[in-house]
Amino acid sequence: MMRIVVDTNVLVSACIGNGPASRVIELCLTGELTPVIGAALFLEYLDVIEREPLFRAARLSLEERRLLLRAFASRSQWQEVFYLWRPNLPDEAENHVFELAVAANSATIVTYNQRDFRQRELRFPDLRVVTPDVFLEERNS
Repeated sequence: MMRIVVDTNVLVSACIGNGPASRVIELCLTGELTPVIGAALFLEYLDVIEREPLFRAARLSLEERRLLLRAFASRSQWQEVFYLWRPNLPDEAENHVFELAVAANSATIVTYNQRDFRQRELRFPDLRVVTPDVFLEERNS
C-alpha cells in the first residue's frame, strides 16, 4: 500500500471543493492509500480546520470538517520524527512535512505548495513532491 504525506493545503482544498484534493482524501479514507501523520502535522490540521474565515464558501461545515479529520486520522499511520533536517525549506513552517516524509520513508508528499518544496536544500532522490492532480494522473496511468 502506498504511503503518502498529505500537506494541510490539500486537506483544506478537499473541505472547500470537490476536485483532485477530495479524490486523494477519498482514496485515503477507503484504504487505497495510507496517509502518514505525525504530531506537528496533526496539530496543524486541527488548527486549520477550525479557521472559519478559510471556509466561508466551503462545502463542509465545521462539524463535518471535524468528522473528516477524525476519519482521516483513523486511517493514518502515526510516525514519530526523531531527526530534524533544519534549515531546509525556504518556509520554516513547512519543514515538519518534509521531515515526516523522510522519517516515514514515504516516497510522496502531496501538496499544492510546490515552490517551497522544490527549493529545498537537501535532496532525497526517492522523495517526490507532487500536486493532487499529478498524483492522480500518475496513479491512473
